[in-house]
Amino acid sequence: MGYEVFLDLALIIIFAKVFGILARKLKAPQVVGEILAGLLLGPAILGWVQASEFLATMAEIGVVLLMFSAGLETNLRQLARSGLVATLIACFGVAIPMAGGTALYMLYYGVHSFSGPAFHEAIFIGCIMTATSVGITVEALREMGYLKGRVGTTILSAAIIDDVIGIIVLTFVLGLKDESLSPLTTIRNTGLFFAAAFLLGYVFYRLFRKYDQMHPHTRRIPIAGLALCLLISYSAEKFFGIADITGAFVAGIILCNVRDSKYIAEKMDINSYMLFGPVFFASIGIKTSIDTMSISLLVFSILFVIVAMATKVIGCGAMAKICRFKNNEALKIGCGMMTRGEVALIISQKGLKVGLMTSDYFTAVILLIIVSSIVTPITLKLCFNKWKDTECEAASSEEAVAADSSENEAAPAEAIPAETTPAEATEAPADNAAQA
Repeated sequence: MGYEVFLDLALIIIFAKVFGILARKLKAPQVVGEILAGLLLGPAILGWVQASEFLATMAEIGVVLLMFSAGLETNLRQLARSGLVATLIACFGVAIPMAGGTALYMLYYGVHSFSGPAFHEAIFIGCIMTATSVGITVEALREMGYLKGRVGTTILSAAIIDDVIGIIVLTFVLGLKDESLSPLTTIRNTGLFFAAAFLLGYVFYRLFRKYDQMHPHTRRIPIAGLALCLLISYSAEKFFGIADITGAFVAGIILCNVRDSKYIAEKMDINSYMLFGPVFFASIGIKTSIDTMSISLLVFSILFVIVAMATKVIGCGAMAKICRFKNNEALKIGCGMMTRGEVALIISQKGLKVGLMTSDYFTAVILLIIVSSIVTPITLKLCFNKWKDTECEAASSEEAVAADSSENEAAPAEAIPAETTPAEATEAPADNAAQA
């Protein structure tokens, strides 16, 4: 590794940040801008940055940190409250896209056998379609004032469960790559891993909870959390043959109910936001090859986008209808689950690493993220404008009335200036020694 890597990192960080800001101003996910930055810097266009073992390692660390953060941000209590309806919608939202993606690959490339490398590649293409990213959906619903309605909360809950199921499915699919292991062995290893994670996870949770009570909000907490993440990621690959990103996600789940879980997530986000995240997403663009783009691959990419979005609407919408949602509500839920984002890229990166896909198919995944990010908010606005969510509007009106009444009651008190205490007037500097 020479000193040239510092120039590579500097270019990636600068271009990824600038393009990320531009993407956000255009109402697109920031990761799209970072991917396009990598595409511009890489061999496909300018050729200023080349793919290297160092960047691949940095990107792998970035993936692990992203999955750890995703686990930390999971709300187990909300999952428990989601109940059977959100779980069923999530299950169908995983099963139908996976079946659709597998069928698309098999029909398009003429795969007739339900075994062998080609079939495993087909299953993996289906696995990419299972991921859901509702960040844009949440923003659209919040902007329209429908996030807290029945449809909005169902979409949010189903998306969280969707990610958990998707990681479990990915774990199993990656296990199929090793042809020396039978499917039963893969299922056994997966079951053993999650059993061990549950038992040891409870022990680690109790230890962290006790330690957090003794040393609350100190830097040693996120340091220990990161160490746990890396340890479980290593153990997952080494002893169970399970993807390291699954181990990282499980580590985040273990710590998500610790009192300082948000503090740990904030510290992890600094590393991801500053360095590892941009390197990971830019590396996707750097690895993407335009030279090998053919008419056949372009047609497949377009079909990939159509099937991925349609199967989410069909799978989630159909199950919502079975669960006694109205037709228009089922359509809204299906449309809200269409968006794809970081998780789809993480799954793709893992498939590339183990040989289940080539970098050519990154084009299809990037196209899916861009198109779904544009189409989903537009579709949701059209649906909610045509079929108003009266339940949510009534709740918003009640909140507005309550807010007005509370302001009127507080008005006399606001006329009397309150004394400012010395504690409120000055901000005590942070005690660095205590933080250490």
